[in-house]
Amino acid sequence: MQFHMPVKLYFGPGEIQNLTRILAQDLKANVPILVTDKGIAASGILEIVTQMLPGIRVFDTIEANPKSDTINEIARELRQIKPDLVIGLGGGSPLDAGKALALLATNDGPIEAFEGREKYIHDPLPFLAIPTTCGTGSEVTWVSVITDVTRKFKMSIKGPKLYPTVSIVDPDLIKTLPKSIIASTGLDALTHAVEAYLSKPATLVTDTNALAAVQLILGSVEDAFFDIEKNSRAREKLMYGSTIAGFAFGNSDVTAVHCISESIGALYDVPHGVANSIFLPHVLAYNLPACVEKFATLSRKTGFIAKDDAMAAQLFISHIADLSKRLGIPVFKDLNIGRDQFETIANMSFLNNSNGSNPRPLEAKDYLKILENAFK
Repeated sequence: MQFHMPVKLYFGPGEIQNLTRILAQDLKANVPILVTDKGIAASGILEIVTQMLPGIRVFDTIEANPKSDTINEIARELRQIKPDLVIGLGGGSPLDAGKALALLATNDGPIEAFEGREKYIHDPLPFLAIPTTCGTGSEVTWVSVITDVTRKFKMSIKGPKLYPTVSIVDPDLIKTLPKSIIASTGLDALTHAVEAYLSKPATLVTDTNALAAVQLILGSVEDAFFDIEKNSRAREKLMYGSTIAGFAFGNSDVTAVHCISESIGALYDVPHGVANSIFLPHVLAYNLPACVEKFATLSRKTGFIAKDDAMAAQLFISHIADLSKRLGIPVFKDLNIGRDQFETIANMSFLNNSNGSNPRPLEAKDYLKILENAFK
């Protein structure tokens, strides 16, 4: 059993105010650049950071499901600028983009050439992650997910050198998130925790983190949804749950929910958290026969009492489905994806690297059944 977590983590309300000290003492950076998106730029969060780093070069063109052509274009500029640190500010997309750019700043070639594990020759630049949503987990993982625009396929770029050097997780940075983002990213974090717990590579250590994350997230996401700005305790529990869910899935794996959501995200640009939130209860229902005891543990750890494991497991799945409705998560039909596309999605999901980690074996035909059930 192995557990690896090299990230130096600063967690707590107001930690962002220590940014300049962290850059000087921990990272010793002289030429940092910052990667973010237009939403963060418009929210006022970017201004908070740039006021502490006057003159920093900002790249704010990262889109949801970051695209390979965007990454390659920015990388060409970075090789001219020669930065010594990449800062990622935002949700999962800017953080994944930042990891990819830290890699390309020191390695020649397009990002497509680095799909897979440890394909880099030179160590990536140090990377500082500053998450601004409660769902990414990328601040403590070693993976960057980038959409190959030619293949319409989400690539996983992996390697222990892709872990952030430092992460600043400040719950106050999510206090202005819209309700829809709290819902989708909160359930994204829940998906990370539940899938880490159910996945085949799970260990005692990842199970411990995953169970704690499930308890934290389910105990706070609705309170955060209804009053994120004033409920500091809910913000802290949700962000902490998201981070330790990253500890868990970063050292085990995700399962079929991500296989489907990454396929749909690549093909139709559906936000990752939304896709995970839609398919979580449907994949849980499929996986139930393979891991009744683990489902029952999840159920009892989150407060449900039942006379036997089968009933406890069903209560947990029903709770997730009901929670999705209360948080206003859309249903599969809302994505306006035609049924004629289901076979393509099913085949891509089957080919996903995490398919083998699912606790119950899945062929393309099984993914097709899940899609049909979700559509109904």
